[in-house]
Amino acid sequence: MKKQNNLKIQNLAEEDRPREKLLLKGRASLSDAELIAILIGSGSREQSAVELSKTILQSTNNNLHELAKLNVKELQKFKGIGEAKAISIVSALELGRRRKASEVIKKPKITSSEEAYQVIKPHLLDLPHEEFWMILLNRANEVIRLLQISSGGIAGTVADSRIIFKAAFEHLASAIIVVHNHPSESLTPSQADINITNKLKEAGDILETPLLDHLIFTNHRYFSFADNGLL
Repeated sequence: MKKQNNLKIQNLAEEDRPREKLLLKGRASLSDAELIAILIGSGSREQSAVELSKTILQSTNNNLHELAKLNVKELQKFKGIGEAKAISIVSALELGRRRKASEVIKKPKITSSEEAYQVIKPHLLDLPHEEFWMILLNRANEVIRLLQISSGGIAGTVADSRIIFKAAFEHLASAIIVVHNHPSESLTPSQADINITNKLKEAGDILETPLLDHLIFTNHRYFSFADNGLL
C-alpha cells in the first residue's frame, strides 16, 4: 500500500502558499504579488499565481496606482487572467481607493449647539413630519454616527430610551445628542419633549453615556435644552 504524502505547509514553495503565509505570519508579511495571487486564486499552465501576479505588476512598473488604472479588458490580456479574476483585481483596488478617500474625510467635532444643528440639518430640512435622531460622539466629541430613531406624523414621534442607549452601546459612543424636528416651526418644547429629555438625562448619567443636548429643529432655527439651562 502506497504511503500517503502529508506535505506540511512549511515544505511548500513560497510562491505556492500565500494564503498559508498570511495565516501564519500576518497580512503585512505578504508582497503585493502574493496579495494579488490570493485574489486570482490560480495561475496559468506556465506560471503560478504568484508568478502571474508578478508579471502583471511588472507591466505597471510595480506601481499599484498604475495597476488600478487597468480595466477588466486590459487585465484579461494577461494569459491566465479571465473575466472573473480581472473583476476580482479591479474590485479589490477600488475598495482600496474608497478606503483612502474615506480617510480624508475628517470626523466633525461638536463643541456647540450650532455645530450639532449644522451636522443634522441635511437630514431634517424641509420634512413635513416629525423625526427623532441621535448624534453619537466619541470621547473627543467627534461624530461617530447619525442615527434615525423614529419617524412619526405631523404632531409627534416616539423616542424609546431603550433603543437610544442600545444604539449608543453598539457603536461605543461616549456621549449622545438627540434631535427632533417641529414641522410647525415652533421652537417651544412640549411637555413630552421635556419629559423625554429628563428621562434620557437620568438614564445617560446612570449608564455613563451622558446626554449633552436635545435640539428642537426647524428649517432656520433651533432650540437647545442645554443652552437654555434645561439639562
